[in-house]
Amino acid sequence: MARPWALAVHGGAKHIPKDDEEANRRGCLDALIAGRAVLARGGGAIEAVEAAVCHLEDNPTFNAGFGSVRNKAGEVEMDAAIMDGATLELGAVGAIKGVRHPITVARLMLREPPVLLVAAGAYRFAMEHGAESCEPAILVSTSIPPNQSGGSAALGHDTVGCIALDASGNVAAGTSTGGLEGCPPGRIGDSPLPGCGLYADNTVGAVVFSGDGEQIARTMLAAEVIQGLRTETPRAAIEAALRRLSRVGGEAGGILLDAQGSFARAHNSSHFAVAWIAEGMLKPRVSLKASEEM
Repeated sequence: MARPWALAVHGGAKHIPKDDEEANRRGCLDALIAGRAVLARGGGAIEAVEAAVCHLEDNPTFNAGFGSVRNKAGEVEMDAAIMDGATLELGAVGAIKGVRHPITVARLMLREPPVLLVAAGAYRFAMEHGAESCEPAILVSTSIPPNQSGGSAALGHDTVGCIALDASGNVAAGTSTGGLEGCPPGRIGDSPLPGCGLYADNTVGAVVFSGDGEQIARTMLAAEVIQGLRTETPRAAIEAALRRLSRVGGEAGGILLDAQGSFARAHNSSHFAVAWIAEGMLKPRVSLKASEEM
C-alpha cells in the first residue's frame, strides 16, 4: 500500500541579505519542485534527493556546485554525501575538484564498498563511472580573493541538503557544499560524515544539517537527532540537538522527516532557507527565518 510522500530542502544556515532573499526562496522552491516530480510519479527517495540537490548545485545562489567558494590556495574543493535509509548505505566524496554535480558522484558510490573517497581518488572514481566533469574555474561564484593572510577564514554556511520519504516508506538524505572561503586545502567538514551532517534510517527518519562544520562534527548533531527521534517528537529532537551545539558554540540549522513523514526544522543562525512539501499539501511552504515559520 502506497504511503504519503514528503520532501524538504534547505539552502544553508547563514545570513541572507535583503537583496538575496528572493533568490534563496526561488532556488529552494525550484529544487523542491524537481524532487517532488520524482516522488509524485512514484520514484524513490534517493532519486528525489539527487534531483533536488543537483538543482541547488546548479544555482550559484548557494555554496555548492556552481556557487562554490575558494580555499586558501584559490581552488574549489567540494564535499557531498547521500544516504539510503532502507539499507544504511552511504556514498560520500570530500575535497573533490572538477565535477559538475558532487551529489551524483556520491550517489554513484552508494553501492560501493568504500563509504568516502577524497580528492584525486574521488575524482578518478567519478571519471571512471561517467560523472560529468567541469572546469573548476567556472564553479566559483565569488569575486573575493582567497585568504592569503593566514588569518581566520570567512565562514561559508551554505551547505545545501535534502531529505525525502517516498511512497514505499523509504527515507534518504543528501548534502552538498562548496566549502569555506579561505580554508586550508584538503579541509573536509561535516557534510559527508554520517552522524554529523546527515543520516537516514527507515526505522526513525532522515536529517541533514548546515552550519559550522567543525562544531557539527564535534557534536555529531545528526546522530543526536536520530537517537532523539526514538523517544521524542521531531521538533523536540532537532531542538535538543541544537542545544547540544551550545557546548562548543557555532551556528547550525537542520531539517528532518520522521518515518511517518512529519517535518521539523530548527536553526540558531539569523536565516535558514528551507522549502518543504508533503503529498496532499495545496502548495509548498518556504521560510528564510524564524518569524516566517509555521
